[in-house]
Amino acid sequence: MARIDESRSFIPVRIAVLTVSDTRSLADDKSGQTLADRIVEAGHILAARDIVTDDREKIRDRVLGWSRDEAIDVVITTGGTGFTGRDVTPEALEPIFEKRMDGFSEVFHRISYDKIGTSTIQSRATGGVVNATFVFVLPGSPGACKDAWDGILKPQLDYRHMPCNFVEIMPRLDEHLRRGTKAN
Repeated sequence: MARIDESRSFIPVRIAVLTVSDTRSLADDKSGQTLADRIVEAGHILAARDIVTDDREKIRDRVLGWSRDEAIDVVITTGGTGFTGRDVTPEALEPIFEKRMDGFSEVFHRISYDKIGTSTIQSRATGGVVNATFVFVLPGSPGACKDAWDGILKPQLDYRHMPCNFVEIMPRLDEHLRRGTKAN
């Protein structure tokens, strides 16, 4: 059963938030602000925040840059997961996932279904690992960001969450890159 192990110390995680939008600025970005507020309220560090347009190359470049930054552990994007012509965030990021996190999408849709019913199928939320950095791709609505943070990311980014969590495996995300570097 999921629980918080109070004998473990909380470990703040450094999280970057990227809003993907042709129309938003930081001043009116409700989804990005929702995530930023929740990150800080949970005790984590908002390591970076930016907005890029719905452009595959710009999205990919920003996420790749952050994934190479040792001061960032997690990237959360919001926006561009629908089906319109400009919604390209999954297309920009899934090709660079070293490992895809199918369970994230499945659990997100389960939570979302309880709130908005079958409308959840209009989102292509996804997650994966890029350069040993967790990347979560969320829809652009504040409600979807709240659902993903409250129902999945907040508990999984808490080292005290049992029986397991993302924080405890972060140091091992790049071990496949280190294999074979030592003499057998």
